[in-house]
Amino acid sequence: MTGASAEKRTYLVVIDDSPEARVALQFAARRAAKTNGAVEVLAIVEPQDFVQWGGVQAAIEEEQRLRIEASVAAAVGEIMDAAGIQPHIIVRSGEPVQVVRTLIGTRDEIAALVLGAAPSGNPGPLVSNLTGNDAGKLPCPVMIIPGSLPSERIEKLS
Repeated sequence: MTGASAEKRTYLVVIDDSPEARVALQFAARRAAKTNGAVEVLAIVEPQDFVQWGGVQAAIEEEQRLRIEASVAAAVGEIMDAAGIQPHIIVRSGEPVQVVRTLIGTRDEIAALVLGAAPSGNPGPLVSNLTGNDAGKLPCPVMIIPGSLPSERIEKLS
């Protein structure tokens, strides 16, 4: 990112189709609006196992990429209207934990990684991995947003 927005405090949100990811995006957008910050939305396309059929693998990954971009655009539109934030959307391919670590390791303006935790049971693989043994090695704080938080509570907490 270049220009004035590169100097802003940036909240990186990893998004997928889960409700808790949308809650994390809502929190990040509200927080950015209140701190004159920026939001980057990271969608990750996981590689497929079809190594033998490269054309099939590429088609499946492209389909996933288009689906994720559409989902992110829909979520971002709602958040943008509510908070007045214009997020930057990033779509990357790869193993999710490695993609996140690589991205935050190369971007000094990322002030926090914002993740949504499932309302019950396992909080999700990114939350589990990035808050585990190597959490102290991350170059920024990790904000874990409970997926069960209602909008009113998000507004108060952000």
